[in-house]
Amino acid sequence: MPESNDDSFRNMNKKEKVATVVGIGLLILFVAGFIFGLYFFGLAGVFKVLGVQYDSVWSLAIFVVNLLVIGLLFEIFSNVIFKLSVRNMTGKAKVLMIRFLIEAITNWVVIFTVDELMRSITLSLQTEIIIALFIATLEIVFDDKDTKKNTAE
Repeated sequence: MPESNDDSFRNMNKKEKVATVVGIGLLILFVAGFIFGLYFFGLAGVFKVLGVQYDSVWSLAIFVVNLLVIGLLFEIFSNVIFKLSVRNMTGKAKVLMIRFLIEAITNWVVIFTVDELMRSITLSLQTEIIIALFIATLEIVFDDKDTKKNTAE
């Protein structure tokens, strides 16, 4: 039987462990930065199209960070609500509509909350709803695997 070349973390020396942890940390940092960049430049473009004024680029960056952090907290609850709502539901159109409504309402609540917390960016109700619907549409389009999985069961 050939020897197994098992490079587990436990068998590494200190230098290899540090390099592994730093490498994984840099990968996580890169992914988080990429997601932040997508939201930052996406919202900057949407704000430009909708005519939203903000004081500085830093206020937009703080808006995006707050949006991501608060959105992450709300996303946990919205996923639970979605899964409980469609557990016994049949029909892809119904499931898609429920998901869109939950995503849109959750996104609007997050955007409204961040807008109320910040004074350097002021969004009208109409703009908040447009942005929430836009983000909900993008989330569903780019994360269609959950809907397919739930309708197949």
